[in-house]
Amino acid sequence: MGQQEKVSTSLAGAVSEGISASLAPVDAELARRYPGDPGTRQPVHTVYVPGDAFDAGTIRSWGDQALAQLDEHAPDAASFAAALGLTDDLAQPVHDRVRAKLEREPIEDLRVDFEDGYRPASAADEDETAARAARLIAKAYADGTAAPYMGIRTKCMEAAVRDRGIRTLDIFLTGLMEHGGLPDGLVLTLPKVTYPQQVTAMVRLLEAFEERHGLDAGRLGFEIQIETSQSILAADGTAAVARMIDAAEGRATGLHYGTFDYSACLGVSAAYQASDHPAADYAKAVMQVAAAGTGVRVSDGSTNVLPVGSTAKVHDAWRLHYGLTRRALARAYYQGWDMHPGHIPTRYAAVFAFYREGFEAAAARLAAYANQASGDIADEPATAKALAGYLLRGLDCGALDIAEVARLTGLTRADLEGYAGPRRGDLTVTAG
Repeated sequence: MGQQEKVSTSLAGAVSEGISASLAPVDAELARRYPGDPGTRQPVHTVYVPGDAFDAGTIRSWGDQALAQLDEHAPDAASFAAALGLTDDLAQPVHDRVRAKLEREPIEDLRVDFEDGYRPASAADEDETAARAARLIAKAYADGTAAPYMGIRTKCMEAAVRDRGIRTLDIFLTGLMEHGGLPDGLVLTLPKVTYPQQVTAMVRLLEAFEERHGLDAGRLGFEIQIETSQSILAADGTAAVARMIDAAEGRATGLHYGTFDYSACLGVSAAYQASDHPAADYAKAVMQVAAAGTGVRVSDGSTNVLPVGSTAKVHDAWRLHYGLTRRALARAYYQGWDMHPGHIPTRYAAVFAFYREGFEAAAARLAAYANQASGDIADEPATAKALAGYLLRGLDCGALDIAEVARLTGLTRADLEGYAGPRRGDLTVTAG
């Protein structure tokens, strides 16, 4: 090697040190507010089951009903593909993987509902239903029959139902503590949030529970359901949803769009209340921007068009649900709600098709990046992060297998997590 040429500078080290000192509060604020994605699995959907309908067999029952629908209305890959418009190359692998998923893990995330879908006969009835939900969920995690994520949706923090929601949450969490402790997959949902102060109230409630039971501070997180226009645009013109994330003090895990409450809040007529309405697109875009970089994930809503009746009607409902799910995935809403067992075959079909049809191209690009190979696309670290995240999401839901990913990329899952997972504090800059 030849002698290196001397590099000259004009500014003293004190200038850089002074700038760093002045930006130290900003560095701390960035790390606190925008730590990046947590790197954990995100379920592809959430299923809501009314508290009085939930029992030990709910998850298997949904899977069996979904399989029965496939057997009746699309008994083979060709008929399923024709119903949904799948290409020939995707028909068999998607159909096979959907059936396997329904047999192995029909529900990824289940919420026992104590809000819109629940009508208790009395206060004592809701007490018992909440205690029963805790017993059943604790047992499911203990015996391996639980969904990866499970929890409850309580009533909201508005005055008329606040005390009832607090009591139900207390009974449920206390019941879990009495039956082995809080499971790792526990998820809590706070609905109909309008003001950041309601989020703060939820934080104080969870803090009190943690202190009472000697739990680590911050152990309990929760999802914020966006169902009112005021949660998107506050009276002072600010994006209230961003303030809600801040008010959660690091406990917010997700923002879930409530299709029908939000649409009705704006006066959208029932026939047009759907997740692809322009009002829905605007709300979710604001949610997405507010949540970006915070580690809080955004979920789409649901469709209320149920796949029931004749095969023709079921296929119509399937196509609608499949199309809405694919549309959401393209917009980076990787999770949604499902309201009926007949929705989960098309949920998984849409998700699996999304990852399988882009798999080879994503794998090739990430392999080229990892090997510093030249090609027709010059990808940057941020794109490599997105490519690795895409492959990991496909692996998590069952759309892809690690063997085929390794074959096309030459990477292990740990390698993928390394590309996808750097949070803000872990980033380094290397001089080229």
